[in-house]
Amino acid sequence: MAAARKKRAAKTDAEVGVRRVKAADMTNVIELDAHITKVPKADYWNDVFKRYGRQRLHERFFLVAEDRVDRENPRLLGFIIGEVRAWEFGSTPCGWVFALSVDPDARLHGSGRALLDAISAAFKKAGVSKMRTMVERNTMLQMLFFRSEGMMAGPYIQLEKDLD
Repeated sequence: MAAARKKRAAKTDAEVGVRRVKAADMTNVIELDAHITKVPKADYWNDVFKRYGRQRLHERFFLVAEDRVDRENPRLLGFIIGEVRAWEFGSTPCGWVFALSVDPDARLHGSGRALLDAISAAFKKAGVSKMRTMVERNTMLQMLFFRSEGMMAGPYIQLEKDLD
């Protein structure tokens, strides 16, 4: 997959396509996540696929970005997952993005933007006008990406406590 990553690095925005995930994509999703996080989680991702790739598709979205230079063998560049959620903490319905991952060698070529634009359009079609996500404060790459896409601090503050 490393050689394929190098080939993908030269992609342009026009060569990136976004579509719903298919079962055949899951090996590549699992591999990409393991490459980035250094933690293989096949069972987790297969469960996510069952929930977000097969159920309640009008409000759950598991999308993949692929390069379309080679139409016969498009390559996975990244993925995004989210859903329309409502009523937690008094919130009106909104779109929540809980996963966004782009192959490090394919970054800065429009894949992340294409994925965020596609899920934004899906959320709008589902009837919501606001999108939310959470990022860790010290993950500057994600913070900078979402801020560059117009996202800013919302009305809620996350609180946490260690459970001994």
